[in-house]
Amino acid sequence: MFVRRLLIVLGDQLDRRSTLFQHADPRQDLVWMAEVAEESTHVWSHKARIALFLSAMRHFRQDLESNGWRVHYRQLDDPSNSGSLAAELTGAIRRYQPQTIHVVQPGDWRVQQSLLQACPSIGILEDTHFLSTPEDFRRHASNRKQLRMEYFYREMRRIHGVLMDGNQPCGGEWNFDAENRESFDQRGPGLIPTPAAFPPDALTRAVIHLVEARFPHHPGKLQHFDWPTTADQAAQALHDFLDHRLPHFGAYQDAMWTAEPYLYHSRLSAALNLKLLHPRDVIHEAERRYRDGRAPLAAVEGFIRQILGWREYVRGIYWLHMPGYASLNALHAHQPLPGFYWTGETGMNCLRQAITQTLQYGYAHHIQRLMITGLFALLLGVEPRQVHEWYLAVYVDAVEWVELPNTVGMSQFADGGIMASKPYIASGKYIQRMSNYCDGCRYKPGSCPFTILYWDFLRRHQTTLRNNPRMTMQLRNLMRFTPQKLIAIQQEAAKLRASLTPPPQS
Repeated sequence: MFVRRLLIVLGDQLDRRSTLFQHADPRQDLVWMAEVAEESTHVWSHKARIALFLSAMRHFRQDLESNGWRVHYRQLDDPSNSGSLAAELTGAIRRYQPQTIHVVQPGDWRVQQSLLQACPSIGILEDTHFLSTPEDFRRHASNRKQLRMEYFYREMRRIHGVLMDGNQPCGGEWNFDAENRESFDQRGPGLIPTPAAFPPDALTRAVIHLVEARFPHHPGKLQHFDWPTTADQAAQALHDFLDHRLPHFGAYQDAMWTAEPYLYHSRLSAALNLKLLHPRDVIHEAERRYRDGRAPLAAVEGFIRQILGWREYVRGIYWLHMPGYASLNALHAHQPLPGFYWTGETGMNCLRQAITQTLQYGYAHHIQRLMITGLFALLLGVEPRQVHEWYLAVYVDAVEWVELPNTVGMSQFADGGIMASKPYIASGKYIQRMSNYCDGCRYKPGSCPFTILYWDFLRRHQTTLRNNPRMTMQLRNLMRFTPQKLIAIQQEAAKLRASLTPPPQS
């Protein structure tokens, strides 16, 4: 078989509009895709995460083949599958002898190194799925002492003309975050439109069976699997969110409630990160809802900020600082990740709710990640790499370019302030204010492990944080404690750390 170009499509690059296909010819070029075990085992991946990647890949292969493309596709259960991306690619190159080999820039530095190992001359193409490039971000960062998402976001709004009235932001403000911090009252969220669901078709059912057989001891459940696995399904999910939940998304985006995993959130991050949805389309459709009077500005701006601002910003941070970023540990945290992160078996109801939900669905929204699971790990002093590997393993939308900076930088402050201006820390009072989790808990908010560890965190890091103006009020509150009270807090925190079991060996 003559192969002019070997076109590598990775599991998170399922985009027919990709630059990879712009000058390709189905008659001369060959698409190469491979399911390999190492992508499911380099972290102890949630079964739903594995199933989503494999199902979306197989649906994408079907789409390509139905449109006349030649596809070399190696399935996970092929008897001769080596389990290694580099080894599989090396074998394909030896077999087809292509004139050139191309791939869109991977979303994982490790994967990029693996491809370069197999083919040092590989052509790495710009990922046009994003609205900025790593080089754009490098230029943005070059003349700044500090990198803050808000200023990058404003720059992106201007460049792309998003939510702009002339040269001014819609509504006269860049950011409506102050209007987007509401919680539910005692009656709870009430009836919320159920997100669009996509029951597994025959192809996905075969993948689920394969995952259960091949990875029986991996964490997570598959009974609830209903994620979009094609571009058409992802588009349906987008319009379902925009029509039914976007108007209330802004106000309640930080709220949490028992047995309500989705609330007003979009469930679109996985489809975006697999490239089944293009962010430009998502942003355009959301802005149109505001222009047409179908959604308030605060809700639309808050949603668009997550995509045009935060999503692009964390990718810029990732490629600016890798590979060293993954090893940062500015707060010198070395505690092991507690074993209950893999089971949800803990007396702290907020953690039990967030982790059990994660194991059931492979999903938790951003405040559950930042201010429940992430906050506890930060206050406890867990080694950042262990926290990063847990997040990468358990969420279906996790790809390293987005997950690593969110964990190391935003959640754990392990980068010392490269990404966030302060550690995002709070006591149990925050969880009580933003959820009903405390109602079903054995601990009272004022004396729960979160609160004990909060004060101990401030005590341990007060010298480091003293020069941070955003920490002044919290440190001032710490100074009200007597030396005897601080010793008691230290002892309680030490007792708590000693009581936690280490994670299982995966």
